[in-house]
Amino acid sequence: MKTFFKTLAVLAGITVCSAAMAQDSFKVKVDQPAHGKVTVTPAVPEDGMVKAGTVLNVKVEVTDEGWVFDSGYYLSFSGGMFYPTYKEVMNPEFQVKVEGDIMSLGASIMEAERLQGHRVIQDVVYAQPGVKPLKYDMFIPDGAKNLPCIVIIHGGGWSSNTEDIMRGLARELIKGGKYVVASIDYRWIGQRDGDQTPNTMNQLIEDCFGAILHIQEHAAEYGIDPKRLAVTGDSAGGHLSSSMANLIERVGDGGWGVKPGVYEYLPTYMPKGMSAKKAKKSLLAIKAAAPSYGVFDRGSLKRFAAGLDEEGQKAIAPNDNIPSVKDRAIPQYLVLGTLDRTVGREPMEKYVENLKAAGQTAELVIIEGAEHAFFDWKPDQRTKATFAKFGVPYAADMMRFFDEVFYK
Repeated sequence: MKTFFKTLAVLAGITVCSAAMAQDSFKVKVDQPAHGKVTVTPAVPEDGMVKAGTVLNVKVEVTDEGWVFDSGYYLSFSGGMFYPTYKEVMNPEFQVKVEGDIMSLGASIMEAERLQGHRVIQDVVYAQPGVKPLKYDMFIPDGAKNLPCIVIIHGGGWSSNTEDIMRGLARELIKGGKYVVASIDYRWIGQRDGDQTPNTMNQLIEDCFGAILHIQEHAAEYGIDPKRLAVTGDSAGGHLSSSMANLIERVGDGGWGVKPGVYEYLPTYMPKGMSAKKAKKSLLAIKAAAPSYGVFDRGSLKRFAAGLDEEGQKAIAPNDNIPSVKDRAIPQYLVLGTLDRTVGREPMEKYVENLKAAGQTAELVIIEGAEHAFFDWKPDQRTKATFAKFGVPYAADMMRFFDEVFYK
């Protein structure tokens, strides 16, 4: 997948940056999915050339019994961007404005059995501190009542993707009806969301704490026991989920670097009338973590620590904030593929070593033949096949770990 996007980026630099804004029309390619049909209005001509500014109305229909709509998607180069815009839509009817070549427009159709036994509440907005509304999706087993909740935090270099990319993992973790699953989004680092003031790592962490507080506040609606939570996430989400597990003691209203040596997290969302002290106590409901192929040390996070003193650098690094088991138990389960070229094995082993030194239960599973991001779910067959090969069995193993925390 990385090679695919790198190739697209090169194409973007060659074909788009110099000429896109001057074009009167752009190429549009429509992918017709197996077991379904994509209808575009106005219809795309045989040569694929569509006038710039045209709004395409896209409708996805499932044609075969036993299959259901998963998502719509499009991949485009627009506005002279060097990198392509990739977007998924969780609605079978959506619109796409032609502002650049649309290299791929289509839909993902999946087996109906994947949606049986649970319901999904999508796009619950929990805060809007900037341009982008922050939201999460809930995956709720039929008859859920007072169940533990697993909160998933997506990856993407802290600067791409949304909660939708983790829906495959969410579907696996609700199997058996033992857990409610939440999949949350957060601000992207820098100005990728369109915010004039760049977003910083501490704000992303505050977003995730805020999402968890919002979920706890609405626990009864979702069939959740608000005192029994777990977190997981992959890549950047691995860092953020371990931050949720380790950094609770840093939740407070003392500000971020306002006073020398004081770096405290004030959640982006706070229930009405809740103080920072009460928020910290509420977040202690996080009882376990499964941070997948993430980064945890200051060295790996130094590019996000510009201008911070040593205490500030420590404040964003889970490895520097591991609680002693005497104060708080937070067992952790980690996975890493042998072919992962994004995250190193040695730093993960060091993190596990430090967890154990603090008395914490820690398990690192090394997966032969797996690359990075195998817990992701996207419409292309390569990503789906990777998820089926690695994501499905290791989601089951992750659930085995959570069962040991919540059901023994």
